[in-house]
Amino acid sequence: MSDQPKFESLEGLRGTGKSTIAPMLAAVRQAVLVPTVPAFYQPLRHELDKRTNVEARMCLYLSALFTAAEEIQYHLRRGVPVVVESYFARCLTSHRALGARLGISLPAWLPTPVTYYLVCADDERRRRLAARNKPVSRWDALVETVTDRVTAAYASLPARRIDTTGLTPEEVLRLITATDTQGAHSRADTEPVGAHPHLLPAVSRSPAGTRCS
Repeated sequence: MSDQPKFESLEGLRGTGKSTIAPMLAAVRQAVLVPTVPAFYQPLRHELDKRTNVEARMCLYLSALFTAAEEIQYHLRRGVPVVVESYFARCLTSHRALGARLGISLPAWLPTPVTYYLVCADDERRRRLAARNKPVSRWDALVETVTDRVTAAYASLPARRIDTTGLTPEEVLRLITATDTQGAHSRADTEPVGAHPHLLPAVSRSPAGTRCS
């Protein structure tokens, strides 16, 4: 067993369970839940969400993530486990699916998490989204039009796939912790598949047009 503190990230489309499971996983791990868009970025984030430049928005999120990575590194160096609700993978997959063409190669110093890629049957995921009582940005709505591209990009990344369809948050949490300690599980694929964790291949795309929750 490694003596290094755990660093774990939850990835996936909206409605697959990330925001519900992340604080629960942090509590179980006795970990710090680090926001990957720090609070002082939020006003600018809200302003950029009103605009249409996908590269500008992507750069903002990358800056926020690099800032969060410094905090993550701080905790890990002191032996404190860390959980995040999405990391660089979500930023890169979603913005590239929306048409961003920036070439990004992430530096090797970045903390690399154990990543759980949450998936859910699309009809259930949409029901979860419809039941939410929070605003949806235009960018959230746009991502919903290119979920196939986002899913294809996620499939190339190293992650442990967790199917949350029909499960309560407690069942998903048990599945994640069982996957972590026991290896393969009927609802979880523990083999890291895909690209080097610091590289993301381009997402092919057609011409532009642009009970967990």
